[in-house]
Amino acid sequence: MAKLILTLLFLLLSYFSGSLTLGDDQKTWCVARPSSDENALEQNLNFACPIVNCNIFNEGGPCFLPNNSMNHASIAMNLYYRSKGSQFWDCSFGNSGLVVLTDPSYGSCIYG
Repeated sequence: MAKLILTLLFLLLSYFSGSLTLGDDQKTWCVARPSSDENALEQNLNFACPIVNCNIFNEGGPCFLPNNSMNHASIAMNLYYRSKGSQFWDCSFGNSGLVVLTDPSYGSCIYG
């Protein structure tokens, strides 16, 4: 119960501050919601990639693998989220985005 209250408090505070950055060393990332369907993921890619540089997950790029829509959409969504200043509303993507506190980077794929 305490965890739920803290989470709700965090979300409320982030709403009024306009950002989900918790402090100098705490960052947030935007990823695709695990329940997102392929259509939503493709729409997110089509929306974000003309705005941000999605070359990072082209074949041979550091984020190419795993080569699937969930991975590539998460990267594109996070690039868009970062480009807009990491405002929580820039991770909505029609309710298919999720702001997380754990860095989703892996190997040489750095989410930034």
